[in-house]
Amino acid sequence: MSATPIDADVLERGGVRLVVDGPRATVTLDRPDVLNAQTPSTWQALRAIGEGLDPDVLVVVVRGSGRAFSAGLDRRMFSGGVPGEPGLTDILRQGPEQGDAQIAEFQHGFTWLRDPKRVTIAAVAGHAIGAGFQLALACDFRVIADDTKFSMAETTLGLVPDLGGTLPLVRLVGYARAAELCVTGRRVEAEEALRVGLANHVVPLADLDTAVDDLVAQVLRPLPGAVRETLALIAAAADGTTAEEQLALERAAQLRRLGELAALAGQSA
Repeated sequence: MSATPIDADVLERGGVRLVVDGPRATVTLDRPDVLNAQTPSTWQALRAIGEGLDPDVLVVVVRGSGRAFSAGLDRRMFSGGVPGEPGLTDILRQGPEQGDAQIAEFQHGFTWLRDPKRVTIAAVAGHAIGAGFQLALACDFRVIADDTKFSMAETTLGLVPDLGGTLPLVRLVGYARAAELCVTGRRVEAEEALRVGLANHVVPLADLDTAVDDLVAQVLRPLPGAVRETLALIAAAADGTTAEEQLALERAAQLRRLGELAALAGQSA
């Protein structure tokens, strides 16, 4: 999908800030008064960023403002009490086809974070609950503060995780643990998150920004094409390719890389 202009009003309505600094973009959920609770406008803003980022942006950091990453769905959506936002019953009234299309649009706010053309990093502090947990799971890496608490709380509200979080959760921790976390909605603190594979790094809260900056620097060292191809290979393996299929994908990717390196060498000669 080609990049499209990012409407500042869409970002403001969604409570999302975007800062682009060369190859790095920082996306901040900025509703600290409600612990960065999410609404459809949040997801529309995230989708707009995914569609509008310049191709030169190679790393995206997702974070929350204040003392939480995101407390998940704004509970007022159950009663239609968020001004300018549809309530959950409004989505149901659209009928199955329109409701399906509406949720698919919400999901687009998360799924672009898995595109291998960019590395995405969730910088998590405090609560990452429900939709907040799913947003962190949508990223390639999770660097978390030692006060982090993850929870897939949808079932405790009578709902299911529907923003793309179930697949990466199963990939990271396996079926049995993913089922337990989703069905019980229990909270996973930082130490356990690191142990079971939900986090790449755990650091003191005061060191979170520095740790993320260091990881961004490491990610930007290799040639972007090599990173993109490698992420695509890892994603294919996680999708369940056979050994022979994976070997074929590796051969094809390596040939593309050799071709690009040869072209670069020719340009510098």
